[in-house]
Amino acid sequence: MDSPIEFIPEEFIIKQPNKPEVLELLSELEFNRLSKRLLGDEVELKPTSSSGQMSLFGGSVGESIKEEVQPVEYKTIQDLNPNYTLISTELEHKEFVKILCNQKTVCFDTETSGLNPRESSIIGLAFCFKKGEAYYCSISENPNTLNIYQSFFEDSSILKIAHNLKFDAAVLKSNKVNVVGPFFDTMIAHYLLKPDQRHGMDVLANNYLSYKPISIETLIGKKGKNQKSMLEIPADIIKDYAAEDADITFQLYQVFEPAIKKEKLESLFYDIEIPLSIVLMEMENEGICLDTKSLSDFSIMLEESIKNLKSTIYGFSEVDFNIDSPKQLGDILFNHLALDEKAKKTKTGQYKTDEQTLLKLASKHQIVKEILEYRQQKKLQSTYVDALPKLISAQTNRLHTTFMQTVAATGRLSSTNPNIQNIPIKTEMGKEIRKAFISRNKDYSILAADYSQIELRIIAALSGDKSMIDAFKNNIDIHSSTAAKVFKVDFKDVTQDMRRKAKMVNFGIIYGITAFGLSQRLGIKRGEAKEIIDNYFEQFPDIKTYMDSMVDFARENGYVETIKNRKRHLKDINSRNAPIRGFAERNAINAPIQGSAADIIKIAMINIRKEMQLRNLKSKLLLQVHDELVFDLFNEEKDVMLELVEKNMSGAVNLKVPLNVEMGIADNWLDAH
Repeated sequence: MDSPIEFIPEEFIIKQPNKPEVLELLSELEFNRLSKRLLGDEVELKPTSSSGQMSLFGGSVGESIKEEVQPVEYKTIQDLNPNYTLISTELEHKEFVKILCNQKTVCFDTETSGLNPRESSIIGLAFCFKKGEAYYCSISENPNTLNIYQSFFEDSSILKIAHNLKFDAAVLKSNKVNVVGPFFDTMIAHYLLKPDQRHGMDVLANNYLSYKPISIETLIGKKGKNQKSMLEIPADIIKDYAAEDADITFQLYQVFEPAIKKEKLESLFYDIEIPLSIVLMEMENEGICLDTKSLSDFSIMLEESIKNLKSTIYGFSEVDFNIDSPKQLGDILFNHLALDEKAKKTKTGQYKTDEQTLLKLASKHQIVKEILEYRQQKKLQSTYVDALPKLISAQTNRLHTTFMQTVAATGRLSSTNPNIQNIPIKTEMGKEIRKAFISRNKDYSILAADYSQIELRIIAALSGDKSMIDAFKNNIDIHSSTAAKVFKVDFKDVTQDMRRKAKMVNFGIIYGITAFGLSQRLGIKRGEAKEIIDNYFEQFPDIKTYMDSMVDFARENGYVETIKNRKRHLKDINSRNAPIRGFAERNAINAPIQGSAADIIKIAMINIRKEMQLRNLKSKLLLQVHDELVFDLFNEEKDVMLELVEKNMSGAVNLKVPLNVEMGIADNWLDAH
């Protein structure tokens, strides 16, 4: 049967693209190469600007895109010949500090011997307080010179600007220089303005200042064994590179500071994200102790378990093969064992053997379950059990993760080296990893404090749903309460299976779960899943109204926001492509909830750190993982810390529902959780 679609031939005639509109879109997406392919080699991207952003040495960024497409002419230091000065003698340093301390706004940048702030020395400092003029202060000749600049860094009347403030503050701290605010971080500012884009200084210089900075490789060479250290580079060569960084950052500040005001992001920026960067710096610097002996023992046990799994898998396949090879694994599963005659292949022609594919096959043959377990244990061993001890600092004998503040568009923190956010907790073997995180000595314990069901509490508060609010206020089990309503039974008659399904719906609703998705997760028919979701919205109509209102708001405004005005831009919310639009709609529902949870725990961290400092406590905040904070608790401060942490976490914001906090104390993270 023909589809009832009206065909209008005129609409399918090839036309020339609207170059300004295409260029604006490609600029926003940073598709430089694609622009050349679509619009020709003579065309390069240059961002548009509704606020008249200024180029590096004058001129509006938006001027190049008017009636016609104009090519971008990226300026370089050779084109502009700015005024950059080298400060090297003791007298010059002392005279220059006097000038610095008379400024109201100064951008600073550190040049270091490496990228680890706890193990790097400071080679020099760069400063800028006027566009096109900057100073490079060489420190490497005499490290004591750094002390001369302490008066500037401790002056609370000067606004200090940096790009990635956390790193600069950390490296100064490790070199015994304390940095006092107020601060402005151009990386964080851009993250709040454009959370889905890249925030590197070179990228921002290209996009907002039409400027191509000096590459670090021109100084030290490309990565590899022949790459030099900055310690080997003469100060007069470093001068332009370092001073340029400060100059660019200062001019990005001139662009982003009014934009933060215009977007009403001042409170989020100055009261939350900027203070948080200092909290994170201190957490990274503190580090956490690791029980390497227990990890070594666990690795031996894993090795034996993995060996047994391989034998079991070979028993099912009746042939030895490389389990880690997708090609050989696919051949065994789909040719040798014929588990799926309609098995999908990759572009290279080999069978798909990713986790999602294997999970769908798990019920067909025991070998698949063994392979999934094999993969999980191998990943556990390589990613954590064997890798974590290698990350311990030789100087501190502690593990120092790096928290990334400008990665997740939702506002959540992430971490690297190691990624503590992804440490598994649901499996027994995964729990052994957390068990290895221990207190520093017998005078300390691990205190773990976790928000209870914070995302459900947030959606209850934002939607104003009376049933959910009453359940949380009266401390009633929310999943059993939901099950009673959805399955229309008395609360006392709710079974574990009903509660399990209600729990999945409660959390799934936050992520815009569909009947198909729920049926997959619960292992039930799609019709039953649809009935559960329909009953849910019937019993909690305010939740449905809230979800619809968020999608409508996003369609009208192009973004959604959290309780602290953190914006999540959704450029595909009105897309004609249904799957793409659906993804944006789910983000419209979820982003305010996840983002608000991020706002809340960040506020709690700032307030806890402030009160701990005021009380001069020995306990330390070490980790933040999802909705949980981990402390090194000085045992004599137990009562004080329990009261302090509970008060500041539960009182971080004022919602219509209580923010419950669950706390535990033990000698390791697992038992405290």
